[in-house]
Amino acid sequence: MATEKSVMAVIRAARPSFGNKNDKVAFVVHASFLASGYVLTAAGPQAFSDTALSSSSTDEVGIDGWNEVDGEYAFVYANPERNFKNVLVKCLVMNDKLLVDVLADGSSEPLHFEINVGDYVKEDGDGNYSTQFKNLDNLVTNLNWEILSKFDGSSKPSSSSNLRRVSFPPVFPVPGSDLIPGPGAGMYVPRGDFGSGSMLLGPNDPRWFSGVGEPGFPGAQPGVPPGARFDPYGPPGVPGFEPNRFARVPQRPGRGTHPDLEHFGGGSDFI
Repeated sequence: MATEKSVMAVIRAARPSFGNKNDKVAFVVHASFLASGYVLTAAGPQAFSDTALSSSSTDEVGIDGWNEVDGEYAFVYANPERNFKNVLVKCLVMNDKLLVDVLADGSSEPLHFEINVGDYVKEDGDGNYSTQFKNLDNLVTNLNWEILSKFDGSSKPSSSSNLRRVSFPPVFPVPGSDLIPGPGAGMYVPRGDFGSGSMLLGPNDPRWFSGVGEPGFPGAQPGVPPGARFDPYGPPGVPGFEPNRFARVPQRPGRGTHPDLEHFGGGSDFI
């Protein structure tokens, strides 16, 4: 895979003449292919031929005429490591972008990549090639990721710095609850399970009592952590809504069935 140093070495060895900023970025695309082991078999007008991809020879050529066509660039490469399979690269200038399309011989769908030229070219660069570019490592890394890695079967580019890709939020390691809130915005939360602490309580929920798992509510076990999401039982200070009125005695041994699953009871107090 290409690197910033290998691409710059290709540029210095070729000593190209740049007519504008689009030339500079187009040549970085070309140099990235050479730095990745490809050989140039056609450039400029010869590479624009309708039969350039299928009829190109495996003989290596120079870069003469590579920027003769205003606003368009074309290159044909062969890869010795893959039985000299030909690859056609065409670049088109559109507004402030360089649109790159790459098609391998025998493939029906080209790869497409768009480059914001101003992100990688310095306006006041002098005769030193390295001072004419900026963020070159980022550009080469993106070319590796978007194009070159898809031809050589690699799943990762050679450099991971400044890679333009989607960053997924981290997964919060523990479940959240109303008593102990989970993560805030920007983090994926795991799927909860039974007993994870929702605000819907059954009559035998262990949070009514002390000594089990999470801290209890006011009126049972003190110590509700700051930030806990808990709806009050009723208006504060109103008689009849004290929290301790709703606490229940622990379940007696031998009654393991959930109240919702038990048979109807009897007696004068049964509703």
